[in-house]
This record gives sequence, C-alpha cells and structure tokens, in this order.
Amino acid sequence: MPGADLPRVPGVLTARQFLQSAESIAATQESDGALPWFTGGHTDPWDHIENAMALTAAGLLDEARAAYLWSAKTQRADGSWPSQFRNGVIENEHSDTNFCAYIATGVLHYSTSTGDSVFAREMWPVVRDAVNFVLSLQQGRFGEIHWSAGPEGSSGEALLTGCSSIFHSLRCALALADQLGDPQPEWEVAALRLGHALRDHPEAFLDKARYSMDWYYPVLSGAIRGRAAQARINTHWPTFVVPDLGIRCVSDHPWVTGAETCELVLTLDAIGDTPRALRLFTDMQHLRESDGSYWTGLVFTDGKRWPEERTTWTAAATLLAADAVSRTTPAHNIFRNLLPQLPTTTCTCPEPSPH
Repeated sequence: MPGADLPRVPGVLTARQFLQSAESIAATQESDGALPWFTGGHTDPWDHIENAMALTAAGLLDEARAAYLWSAKTQRADGSWPSQFRNGVIENEHSDTNFCAYIATGVLHYSTSTGDSVFAREMWPVVRDAVNFVLSLQQGRFGEIHWSAGPEGSSGEALLTGCSSIFHSLRCALALADQLGDPQPEWEVAALRLGHALRDHPEAFLDKARYSMDWYYPVLSGAIRGRAAQARINTHWPTFVVPDLGIRCVSDHPWVTGAETCELVLTLDAIGDTPRALRLFTDMQHLRESDGSYWTGLVFTDGKRWPEERTTWTAAATLLAADAVSRTTPAHNIFRNLLPQLPTTTCTCPEPSPH
C-alpha cells in the first residue's frame, strides 16, 4: 500500500493528486509487468524504468517490482534490451545504450527508497550485465559511447543527451557495486572518461543543440556542476523557456513539453536553483488531466495539445520532479547529491575544443 507521507508541492500538487498520477501510470501496466507509453502503446526500456521509479515514489511497490522483473526477464544474453516492445512482441531489435544503462538508476532508486537490499542484490546481475554491454560501445577517442547497436554493428555515433544519462547511470551503478560489495573499478575509469568527453569535447557528439535536452542533460547527469552548470543554464534559458508554460522541446518549434520541463526542474533542483525549479513545475501543470495523467505537450501558437497522447513517462517525470522539490522520499535526491561527485581534471588533450 502507498505510504502515508507522499510527495506534495503546496499550492501546486497535493499528495492525493500525486497518487492519482501514479495510479494513472499503474493502470497501463501489462500482465507481464511492462509499462508502455499508454494503454496499447509501445514499451521502451528507458521510459519503462522512469515509470517504475515514479511508482516507487508513490509507494506502489508491487507494481514497481513487477516492472523491474520485466526488465530482468526481457534482458538478452549480452546484457542489452531491444529498444521497443508492443504487447510482449519485439518491434525494434536494435539496442539503445542509454536505454540499457538506465536500469542502474532505477534499481538504485528502488533500493534507496525502500531499503530493500535483497531485491537490489537480486537485480544486480541484470545491472552488471547491462553496464558491461554499454561500456563495450565506449570509444577510445574521448570516451564517448555510441548510441545504438544492432546486427550490423554499432551506430558509429554518440549523442550528448544519451551519454549524459549514461554518465548518471554509471554513477548509480558504481554506488550499487559498492553497496553490494562487488566493486567495479573499470567502470569508474569509464565514467571518468565519459565525463571528460561531456565537459570538454562537444565535437565527440552529433550536433543536436536545437533540442533542449542537449542543453540541460550534462548538468542533470552531474557531469557539469558549479559555476559552469549555472552558466550553461543561464546562457540558453531565453532560447528554451516559455514563461508560464514550460520549456520547448526544440528551439525552433512553438511546442512546450511536460517531461522536458520536469527534467529541467530536476536539473535546477540539483544545482540549488529552487525558485526557478518551483516556477517551472507550477507552469507545466496546464498539461494535467482530471484523471491525473499528463498530456505530452502543447503547441502554444494555437493552444492545441500535441501529440494527442497522455504519456506515462510525462506523468512519471512530473512525479519525480515533485519528489525532488518536496524532499519527501529517501531517493528524492538521486539527481542532486545522493551520489558522490567523480573527480574532474583539466583537459590536456591536443587541440581542445573551444567553449
């Protein structure tokens, strides 16, 4: 049963509304534990985990455990997952490295929230194999990680947002390894290299600067902190933030999206910018529906919700943001200070990229 002390944001989101949104996610769960985008929609391994984290924050632990066991059952022998399922059938055989790494964030979130080290140990082989698969696609150039792999091999390209999320997942995996007495020093070396690429070598990644995620994800992940983080957020704030509505998904489209707005809330919370985090969290509530679900986005030039979908992962990002700003569950700070920062060094690579 959900715990009595659920996250709430005074004047914005009540505890009852928080639970209602979590229940809207749980209502989509399939018999095998999968958490699709919406009832009848497809399931991808990353958003599935994001949904499981939201269920955990709401105390819906049976449903969250079923989701993690789905991940364990569907993992392939090499540690990867197909990137898309629908009703138990694989729709896309390719593996997305960020999707695969996120299991580490989810399991650490669950074990921190519940104190259930037995379940963490049960899930540890799944996490270990997933991380080893992801790191098999790390490159020797700067430490970036190719974003996908399939029967024909690696994509040969790295994405800044995906690698930033992987960086955070590696930090979670290292924390789990230490807690379970199975240290993985080679993972730390890989994370240090990846952090270096994220901070100092934008040329290692495809240019996706139009997308807001490439703006805030290096900060959300912990790869960039301190003054550099504040400067990065402030520099691009006017480009992406639409007052009273949230943030654009893409800089040149009049479209605000709830999940990206709430991820920026998590980012601002992580660097101590509480006033702007709360303001944005309040602003995006226009996407909330009466049953607690959330529309994906709004085209603000014509006031139309688009796509006409209420996605579970939008609700999940909203709930994780609410937990972070309200400081409620034991894992509320998984993006803020739950994890120790990895050391950083000055880049000494030849011909460093301009900043």
